[in-house]
Amino acid sequence: MSEPPVAPPTSDSPASDSATGPARVRLLGPAEVRTLAAELGVRPTKTLGQNFVHDANTVRRIVTAAGVGPDDTVLEVGPGLGSLTLALLDVVHDVVAVEIDPVLAQRLPQTVAERAESRVDRLAVVGADALRVRRDEIPGAPTALVANLPYNVAVPVLLHLLALIPTLRTALVMVQSEVADRLAAPPGSKTYGVPSVKAAYFGDVRRAGAVGRSVFWPVPQVESGLVRVDRHENPQWPMDETFRRTLFAVVDAAFAQRRKTLRAALAGWAGSAAMAETRLLEAGIDPSARGETLDAAAFVRLAQTTGAHGS
Repeated sequence: MSEPPVAPPTSDSPASDSATGPARVRLLGPAEVRTLAAELGVRPTKTLGQNFVHDANTVRRIVTAAGVGPDDTVLEVGPGLGSLTLALLDVVHDVVAVEIDPVLAQRLPQTVAERAESRVDRLAVVGADALRVRRDEIPGAPTALVANLPYNVAVPVLLHLLALIPTLRTALVMVQSEVADRLAAPPGSKTYGVPSVKAAYFGDVRRAGAVGRSVFWPVPQVESGLVRVDRHENPQWPMDETFRRTLFAVVDAAFAQRRKTLRAALAGWAGSAAMAETRLLEAGIDPSARGETLDAAAFVRLAQTTGAHGS
């Protein structure tokens, strides 16, 4: 997959070429990342899925792939030491950073003040777990999610935030490469499954590039990938929480036993195999089909059935 061309800045590259623009942002490089981590006594943990990006070119490319600009308020999850945060503040209006680690959350504003002084008032830090953060804890109306998500909770965090914040028009997340494949998989493919359908419920999903291991510290054992979600501007189905729960329950049931036909796989959800068949036919779906052949729209039709005319 081709990557967008980006000039390779160094850690102290200028953030703006505008002579009249605000003071320039200095990005973090490998030496700065290690020095900052040592100062804080931070040792990246597998529990929190911490792998810090230390390559300025990579964070620039992530911001470019996200397509964000001066009118955007970006929600960032797991800012860590601030590598991506600084690159975002170079381009967007505001950044709301959600960080679970209190040491990192407390240090981030200082890092921004040191390396992008004129932008520090554009940063808001929320000390919270992104999986459990509430809407009232997130200030403003973020328009884009841009994040290096912890690999062990990447999909639930992405889905939680898309559901929690309807003002998010786009999401650009870095996840484990295999997870990126599953999120962006089309119906009928081997990697198509629950994450694919649930992400497609919110918007159009596609791979947006690959990220090498060498740009992280510590170096992860897996490859990484970028996934972009563009929220449906005019969704053709309900987006409320009640319907979403109904839909996701159908999707979970359909893929719980991949080798079974939908008639059999959905028997528990519908009440019986016969009722499952009734609801599948009502939705215009072949009861002998399998879950991996259905797109998000078909699952929506199924979730909207009642089975009222079943035997």
